[in-house]
Amino acid sequence: MSTPQLGGRFKIGQTLEVSRLGFGAMRITGPGVWGEPKDRPEAIRVLRRAVELGVDFIDTADSYGPYVSEELIAEALAPYKSQVRIATKAGLVRTGPNLWLPVGRPEYIRQEAEMSLRRLRVERLDLFQLHRIDPKVDLAEQIGVFAELQTEGKIDKFGLSEVNVSEIEAASKFAKIDTVQNLYNLSNRGSEAVLQYCETNGIGFIPWFPIQTGQLAKSEGTVGKIAAELGATPAQVALAWLLKRSPVVLPIPGTSSVNHLEENLGAAAIELSEGQFKALSDLA
Repeated sequence: MSTPQLGGRFKIGQTLEVSRLGFGAMRITGPGVWGEPKDRPEAIRVLRRAVELGVDFIDTADSYGPYVSEELIAEALAPYKSQVRIATKAGLVRTGPNLWLPVGRPEYIRQEAEMSLRRLRVERLDLFQLHRIDPKVDLAEQIGVFAELQTEGKIDKFGLSEVNVSEIEAASKFAKIDTVQNLYNLSNRGSEAVLQYCETNGIGFIPWFPIQTGQLAKSEGTVGKIAAELGATPAQVALAWLLKRSPVVLPIPGTSSVNHLEENLGAAAIELSEGQFKALSDLA
């Protein structure tokens, strides 16, 4: 299959160049993002196929599994091709399936950075993200430990997740913010102001849950009609819209199926007309 340039290239923090259409490695774990996947060999195949098709930006987190996603990535891909970049996160602990609790204590973040280095089998984390700001811990302490890890050479770039503009500005006083990962898709534009801020400031914007279309995907609706016009799937249309929305957008669709992976990456070949793009944008 053809995946033309996977939406082009983007330089995270002006130096870390990645394919704009990446892969999110949350769904290669078990139900509730908890434990081992139902089909471990297929999860390994998904990761390897993604790289074969040109994906060089894979996003994960210590809490996916927990730990399972990072371990699978290393098993499938280490030693990594020189261009493959792995982003991971810390700051959420797991107490069971679908349960997530923020912990931003500096000693915990540092511990998880060290453990992610070990699990991923790398000497430096390409992109290390604070999974959630912990309201119980001073922001300067939470962000400061990432800056320390950068100084020590243990992480390259630093990102935030699920933040608003004021939180980005506050965190920026203590470290350079290279990426923001927020919920954003055709159905949910709640982070529009954050995306605009990222575009203005050259910050990579990683939309999680990028292909949520819900009722919009019905054949009689706008997404369904445009998909039919293009000979594409609603998921491909949703991803193509994100790629066209802004040059700083880095969608990371995830799946545990090779077939779905190939379908998602096919979005890179979809060219929306200006009219189609406007019609999709107007759905908000």
